[in-house]
Amino acid sequence: MRAWLRGHRRALLRALGKLGAQKSASAFNALVIGVALSLPAGGYALLGNLSGVAGKISVEPRISIFMRVGAPRSDAQALAARLKTDARIAEVRFVPREEALAELRAADELAVLLKELDRNPLPDALVLRAGDPSPASLERLAAELRALPGVEHVQLDAAWARRLAALGGVVRWGLAGLAALLSVGLVAVTFNTIRLQILTQRDEIEVAKLIGATDAYVRRPFLYLGATQGLAGGALALAAVWVGLTILDSQVRPLAASYGSQFRLAFLASGDALAILAFSAILGWVGAWLSVSRHLRQM
Repeated sequence: MRAWLRGHRRALLRALGKLGAQKSASAFNALVIGVALSLPAGGYALLGNLSGVAGKISVEPRISIFMRVGAPRSDAQALAARLKTDARIAEVRFVPREEALAELRAADELAVLLKELDRNPLPDALVLRAGDPSPASLERLAAELRALPGVEHVQLDAAWARRLAALGGVVRWGLAGLAALLSVGLVAVTFNTIRLQILTQRDEIEVAKLIGATDAYVRRPFLYLGATQGLAGGALALAAVWVGLTILDSQVRPLAASYGSQFRLAFLASGDALAILAFSAILGWVGAWLSVSRHLRQM
């Protein structure tokens, strides 16, 4: 066990020595990896921030029923009492036309316009909360409510929430596809980098094989070299994401304050940051393994 650990320690030190001896090339490769990884990582961070904001907004499905204008108040009250007995409906709230008009007058944009009205043009309304929030169940319930006597219009308020969730899913799949595409490119970058290293040490590797070195022994320093480069690229990607979020936050903060919000752009969680570092190191390891294995087969 100790011999195995000493072998890995020597391989790691050799990899670090190669990185130090070729600082310019190593820095350039790490920069390429960092720029490529910063794109999906930054998108993931922004999506996480926006999802946090959306999670604070109530997206509980609501159904609004608007009675016919001029219909007797008793019709709306009777319908409310009837709907309260429906097992599919969890909550019913009656909104008188006077309350609806008062809410509109409280809005600065409509206050002047509503002052000119000589009568209340709004109908009585009911706001329902369904027990089953599934889209199919809500659509069926809304269709039944539209057929009730005295009902002028039924509005399903959860449509925007479904669109928002669908859009979030599209963005997540897009980021996953971008990350997969860039991962292939990063493996190719590491593959080519290690290939050049092997070509410069080809004679040394052949001599080591002649005196009994195993493929694992030859492969080990290059694997650590690829993983170290990938790890450095992941660290640069996290640094780029942090700088980008900091700059964006300086612009978002005044905008959020103008709406009375304390919203701030947050950096990735520690678990996500560690996952990106591990992922970048694994990509470097895979690229190095493919490159070394190919040349060992040729030898």
